[in-house]
Amino acid sequence: MSDFVQQQHTICNFSNEGSWVILSPIEQSIKQKIESVGTPLKDWNIKIYRGVLTGYNDAFIISTEKRDEILANCQTEDERLRTAELIRPILRGRDIKRYGYDWANLWLIATFPSRHYNIEEFPAVKAHLLSFGKERLEQTGKKYIINGEEIKARKKTSNKWFETQDSISYWDDFFKPKIVWARLMRISKSEIDSFPRFSKADAGYFVVDSLCFFTGKNIDKLCAYLNSSLATYYYLKNIAILDNGGMQMRQQYIEDIPCPPIEYIENDRSIYNLFCFTKEEVDFIEKFIEMHKNEILNGNRAE
Repeated sequence: MSDFVQQQHTICNFSNEGSWVILSPIEQSIKQKIESVGTPLKDWNIKIYRGVLTGYNDAFIISTEKRDEILANCQTEDERLRTAELIRPILRGRDIKRYGYDWANLWLIATFPSRHYNIEEFPAVKAHLLSFGKERLEQTGKKYIINGEEIKARKKTSNKWFETQDSISYWDDFFKPKIVWARLMRISKSEIDSFPRFSKADAGYFVVDSLCFFTGKNIDKLCAYLNSSLATYYYLKNIAILDNGGMQMRQQYIEDIPCPPIEYIENDRSIYNLFCFTKEEVDFIEKFIEMHKNEILNGNRAE
């Protein structure tokens, strides 16, 4: 036993006041380089937001056909223009791919409380929402019996019945290019190389509450970094994998990822060079990722 300890031991420095973890020498070296070269994402003059919570998606998220129907029911051109401005394209978690997205032709009735809309100015939208029953849209949390069916109204807030659940104040950010990702990101056996999935979304797209997003400069290069092998290594090291193969890619985890000088990012090799990793360290990072993917492929973790 003593020989094994002598052969396998590692020396760790616990001299600072921060949290500590026992790592092998090569893991310590990689960690030190990541932290010394990189700047946490939260210090890049960005703010991460969560998407829109409607409280009742069936009413507020509509198909293109339903949008066209609502617009056709507008009585004047002014009403049609106002209504078209109110209804915005929206992305869901399942739409987000690695680098890109597949929009499902869905739209959000974006009646944010912070915009102080008067529903009487949107009679076609009002008629659509009322078709679901005003009681169902009331933000009281109460239960009702409608046509013999027990239904529960949306969670109690001070918002009006026709408004989304959230009183979102960052309306303007939806109209900028953005990086979007799912707060719960699954690692799938059938698409093992699709992890991680950070996407650049075009200006004007809104996102549901299961997604996070941020805007800012260097969106393309930041997206490349967040999808890189080194970032994948960071996620697997710092974010626990749930039993169903999902990872909690919430704001508090993503905003702490150290990013290198963005202007020099081109591909995985350029990122490794920015952190001055040795060939041995690069091999360790890539083998670590491969090992975790193989665990999923071999069924050691549920999909």
